[in-house]
Amino acid sequence: MGTNRRIVAINGSYRHDGVTDCLVDTLTAALEQRGATVTRIDLRDTRIEFCRNCRECMQEAGDSPGHCVIRDDMADLIETLEAADGYVLAAPTNFGSATALFKRFMERLAPYGYWPWGAKAPKFRRAKFAKKPAVLVSSSAAPASLGRLAYATLKELKTASKTIGAKPVGTLYAGMVSDSADAKPSPRSLRRAERLAHRLA
Repeated sequence: MGTNRRIVAINGSYRHDGVTDCLVDTLTAALEQRGATVTRIDLRDTRIEFCRNCRECMQEAGDSPGHCVIRDDMADLIETLEAADGYVLAAPTNFGSATALFKRFMERLAPYGYWPWGAKAPKFRRAKFAKKPAVLVSSSAAPASLGRLAYATLKELKTASKTIGAKPVGTLYAGMVSDSADAKPSPRSLRRAERLAHRLA
């Protein structure tokens, strides 16, 4: 891919310096070493209100995202997503799925859908020609193999990536992260994060 790639990293972790944070840190550093420009969005520090499900943003035809009636940070975030060449989408597993922080962000991706009144189902503007690469990152207290199969987190991350027009090119799922409140990713997980960076940059 070459240098000067613009990568947006969306981090849905609640905890500063937790396992998911550390994995995103490692990916970001590796991407920057390869010449990419990384914009990191920690959702815990971003003002995103809950979707009202009014569907106003889904009434606008065309390939560009619609406009939400809510005035918060999401409009600027969608502009940032639109300008990116690739993505890191990250969320730890809470109660069997992605965090509420990430789900709230996902719900506010409704402008990427087109669902005029009277239509039976929405059409997503980018789903059929998803091309931008995305790396998906998650973690859980369960073993990684169980977490991948039993929990919905990776599926939700894939749905978010498809919605914004991205195609997953790699996943990283760190398991068994519950040894202590200060648990950190294993060296193996950190090495995989570094290797995945080349798929984006």
